[in-house]
Amino acid sequence: MAENAVTGTPEEMSGDGVRRRDFINIAAVSAAGVGGVAVLVPLISQMAPSADVLAASSTEVDISSIQPGQAVKAVFRKQPVFIKHLTAKEIAAADAVNVGSLRDPQSLDERVKEGHREWLITMGVCTHLGCVPLGAGEGENKGEYGGYFCPCHGSHYDTAGRIRKGPAPTNLEVPEYEFTSDTIVQIG
Repeated sequence: MAENAVTGTPEEMSGDGVRRRDFINIAAVSAAGVGGVAVLVPLISQMAPSADVLAASSTEVDISSIQPGQAVKAVFRKQPVFIKHLTAKEIAAADAVNVGSLRDPQSLDERVKEGHREWLITMGVCTHLGCVPLGAGEGENKGEYGGYFCPCHGSHYDTAGRIRKGPAPTNLEVPEYEFTSDTIVQIG
């Protein structure tokens, strides 16, 4: 055997501390990570809602032709929405109610947007079993409190869409909405 033979592995002989095996491991893990991202991005992005679904997620309604005291029905996410232009008398009737006496206590101001107190926008779905209450159409029964009446089980809502009598547990739901102008409301 030669005494001058160099012993040890190439890694031990290199003084910089980075071994070729470490570089190969890092490169392999990086390639696997990039490959994993390349596979996951299309899988996750295909779960995003399509353009037609996003378009149906909001509804714009022109309220310029709705007279005080009149209500109209619109459709939002395949459910009816009641848009009512409250009169001063209906606002006064809603304000006169002792909120503490209500089953689902809410004032009128909590149910309308600031600066648009005369516009009440609610889902047109009874909170009891999902029926569509009367009162938004011309000549329909508005119930004992002048708002909405669900003839299926006898729920009566007042001018602010609050439950006053009958089996419904909560007020008519107020959807997310905003006034994009003085005459346009965007629901959703």
